Amino acid sequence: MKDRPTGRKPLLVTVLVFPGVRLLDVTGPIEVFSTANEFGGRYRVYMVSSDGADVVTASGTGLRVDLAAAQVRGASDVVIIPGGPEWPSLIKDDALLDAIGELDARSCRTASVCTGAFLLAAAGLLDGRKATTHWRFADQLALRYPQVTVEMDALFVRDGHIMTSAGVSSGIDLSLALVEEHLGADVARAVAKDMVVFMQWPGGQSQFSVPTHTPHGRQEMLRRILDAVAGDPSAPHTLAAMARRAGVSPRHMTRLFHDDMTMTPARYVEQVRMEAAQAMLEESDNPMATVARRTGFGSPESLRRAFTRNLDTTPGAYRACFRTTHTAGDGKRA
Repeated sequence: MKDRPTGRKPLLVTVLVFPGVRLLDVTGPIEVFSTANEFGGRYRVYMVSSDGADVVTASGTGLRVDLAAAQVRGASDVVIIPGGPEWPSLIKDDALLDAIGELDARSCRTASVCTGAFLLAAAGLLDGRKATTHWRFADQLALRYPQVTVEMDALFVRDGHIMTSAGVSSGIDLSLALVEEHLGADVARAVAKDMVVFMQWPGGQSQFSVPTHTPHGRQEMLRRILDAVAGDPSAPHTLAAMARRAGVSPRHMTRLFHDDMTMTPARYVEQVRMEAAQAMLEESDNPMATVARRTGFGSPESLRRAFTRNLDTTPGAYRACFRTTHTAGDGKRA
């Protein structure tokens, strides 16, 4: 790891922007650092582009650039590389990749937000490192850059002086971690409270990536079993019951799941029940006992264990994070 900032000198944060950059990837970290200044921090943020020209974000908002990347003097304490929806073309932009390399060579920390990880990887900065990105693109990052160890579920990953984060709001989580590194946990906590965000999210980003539909088998006999499970997750879908319904032996049923679904019957049943439980938690105020009963888990404790095992969070924490927050005019949840 490169030397961390010391003393009370201003902490220089350099944010590299480009045409089509995602706005929140830029403004989220900036808000964290500027808010930290209200609690004793001394961050100085510069927005730069590869050529010094102002840019227009993916949402159409213009961003004023302070200077060209090559004009940055001295070392940056933090370099932020945001992402954007046009990352497949950005990873071929030699001027942008050169700017990233030059800024990284003079930084204590280099951090990416969302698909900014692709830019770091294209610049060669993630070779031999662990990294993460938005869950929708994690597989593509691993495929394009096999020399990178992709952490699929992490909200952010620190490997040496490089940090990478998941979806757009994870740039805020990453920036809070940097504030804690620079100024301590108390300041980071104060910033999180002021911005009304978590210091640390319960669970990883797999909470966001649950499939909207369970997979379908290729064989007609197996599809009937899959449909029966999906149609009534609360039914007693034991291996013996499924095999009996299909008119085959339990061993043959297990082999069908293995060959056609690449998973065990029990794993499929749990996946269907998890999907049903998540939908109930998002859409209703039913007690946990009701959710557990209607989705086939039986008891709140079994439901809790399944959420911990699959999502690294609890049903209660999941509901708190993912319920709609419509207000009733008095600041309270409707």
